[in-house]
Amino acid sequence: MYYIGVDLGTSAVKLLLMEADGSIKNIVSKEYPLSFPNPGWSEQSPTDWWDAVVTGIRELTSGFEADKVAGISFGGQMHGLVILDDKDQVIRPAILWNDGRTGKETDYLNNVIGKDKLSSYTANIAFAGFTAPKILWVKENEPENFAKIAKIMLPKDYIAYKMTGVHSCDYSDASGMLLLDVKNKCWSKEMLEICDVKEEQLPKLYESYEVTGNLTEEVAKELGLTTACKVAAGAGDNAAAAVGTGTVGDGECNISLGTSGTLFISSKEFGVDKFNALHSFDHADGKYHLMGCMLSAASCNKWWMDEIIGTQDYGKEQEPITDEKLGRNNVYYLPYLMGERSPHNNPDARAMFLGMSMDTTRADMTQAVLEGVAFATRDMLEIAKSLGIQITESKICGGGAKSPLWRKIIANVLNIKVNIIESEEGPGLGGAMLAAVACGEYASVEEAAAKIVKIVDSVEPDPEIAARYQDRYEKFVKLYPTVKPLYEELK
Repeated sequence: MYYIGVDLGTSAVKLLLMEADGSIKNIVSKEYPLSFPNPGWSEQSPTDWWDAVVTGIRELTSGFEADKVAGISFGGQMHGLVILDDKDQVIRPAILWNDGRTGKETDYLNNVIGKDKLSSYTANIAFAGFTAPKILWVKENEPENFAKIAKIMLPKDYIAYKMTGVHSCDYSDASGMLLLDVKNKCWSKEMLEICDVKEEQLPKLYESYEVTGNLTEEVAKELGLTTACKVAAGAGDNAAAAVGTGTVGDGECNISLGTSGTLFISSKEFGVDKFNALHSFDHADGKYHLMGCMLSAASCNKWWMDEIIGTQDYGKEQEPITDEKLGRNNVYYLPYLMGERSPHNNPDARAMFLGMSMDTTRADMTQAVLEGVAFATRDMLEIAKSLGIQITESKICGGGAKSPLWRKIIANVLNIKVNIIESEEGPGLGGAMLAAVACGEYASVEEAAAKIVKIVDSVEPDPEIAARYQDRYEKFVKLYPTVKPLYEELK
C-alpha cells in the first residue's frame, strides 16, 4: 500500500508518496504566493493551498495504482489563523506564523493577563506568531469578520477538512495556538474566555496518528483516489519533521533548518521551561516535546543569495569557506529578518551585519549568515542546558541541512554530534508515516520510526574549531542586548 505525506509549507506544498516499508516512490512540489500587505504582516489564501494540493496529488500518484493509496496525513505550517463562516467559506486570508502584527495583543496577554497565568493555562506564554493573539487582533481590528467566525482552524486542518468534511486538529499543532491545555490535552476554558471564543468554534482534537475520516466521494474523484483512503490528523510541521527524523520517545533531538529553524527535544514526560523561551507542546507520538523556534533560518541564506548577491548557485558561494576559516570570521550576523521568537520573543528585532572592514569578502558575509543561524540555534540549546537537559547529538533536517558546510558549522558551534538521515524529507515523510500508523501498517509511531528512519552519516565536532566558535559565540550573545533598544526606535 501507499501513503501520502502532505508538507504544507510557507512557500510551497511538498507531497510525498511512500510505500509501506518507508521507501519514497515520488515527490512533487507546488508553490503558491505569499502576501505582505503591510510591513511585518504575512498572509496566504487557503484556497491557493487547496488548489496546489489537488494539482500536486494528481501529479504525485500519476502512474501508480490509485486504489493502493491507503492513507494521507500532514505536516503543516503552524499557528496560522484560518477562519470560516457558517457555510465553511474562508472569511479572510490566513494570518501566518511569521506575521508580526500582534505586538499589542501579545503584550496584553503576557503583561495584563500575565505570563504565570498563561503558563498555568497552556504551558506557554504568548508569542506574536501564536494563534490566540491573532484572534484578538481580528476582534479588535476586523470586528465584522470576527462576528462571522463559525470555525477557527490551522492551515493543514483546512486541507484535512476539504478532504473529509471533518473539522479536526491534532494536539501537537493545537499546542501552538495558546488555546490548548497542553498537559491535559483539552481546550483551555480560561483561554477561550479571554479570547471570546466558544468551544464549538474550535475543531475536534485527535492524536496525530488517529483517523479523522475518509476522502469524500467528490474529493476522491477530484484527487483521482478512492473513498477507501483514510485521512489522519497529522501534526504541526516540526512535530511531523521529528517523526520523519525518528525524533520520538525520550530525550531525542532534531535541528530543522527550514524557512524557520527549530531545536526539538522529545520527552515522555510533560515539562515546562521556567524561562518560557522554549515551547512546551504535545508531540505527534502521543507524548510531549520542548521546542525552540527561530523565525528565519534557511530563509536567511535564501535572502542573502537570491536578493542581495543575486545567485542560485549556493554551493559555489560556500566553496571558499574552508575549515581554516571556521571560527575565525570577524563578521557577525543577527538572523532576525522577521523578528525573533526563541529565546528573545521580540517581533521588532531585525537582522544586521557587524564587523565588516575593507578586507571583508563576499565569502566572509556568506559565512556570517550561516554562522549567525548556528549561533541563534546555540541560544536555544543553552536554554535546554539550563533546564538540566544534556544534548550530545542531534539529527538534522530541512533545506539548509543539505549543505555539508552548514552541517559542519552547526556541529562545531553547538559542539555536538550531528546525524544525517537517509531521507531529509522531514515533515512530508513524517506525515506519510503517521498515515501508515493510522492505517495499521505499524503499531505505533515509535515502531514506524525504528523501522523506517536510518542514519547514514554523522558530523563530529572538531575540538579546535569548536573552541574557536566558543569564543565567537561569547561575543555573539552580547550583540542582541546591545542593539535591542534600537529596534523600538527603528520600528
